[in-house]
Amino acid sequence: MAFALRFFTCLVLTVFVVASVDAAITCGTVTGSLVPCATYLTKGGAVPPPCCAAVKKLNGMAQTTPDRQAACKCLKAAAKSINPSLASGLPGKCGVSIPYPISMNTNCDT
Repeated sequence: MAFALRFFTCLVLTVFVVASVDAAITCGTVTGSLVPCATYLTKGGAVPPPCCAAVKKLNGMAQTTPDRQAACKCLKAAAKSINPSLASGLPGKCGVSIPYPISMNTNCDT
């Protein structure tokens, strides 16, 4: 009985540790969040308020290093299909500070 209790306790602790490890956000989450920014990111002009709300929300979702790395990689990949200079300036226009530039030269692993 003691072995079964110890085994169950170890199993529960293992599940807890695995569950507490932050899973990186997906590119679908990143790109889906930025849908309100699509027109701005392709054509420029004024940044729509829903876009800034989305940028702030996305920044709030990416708090861990793995999440920020995943978001960086997704933004870097998306920058190929949008105006990269508009993308790089978007966080600042929305009053959001991110720890890396949105650029094709950004090393998202560091």
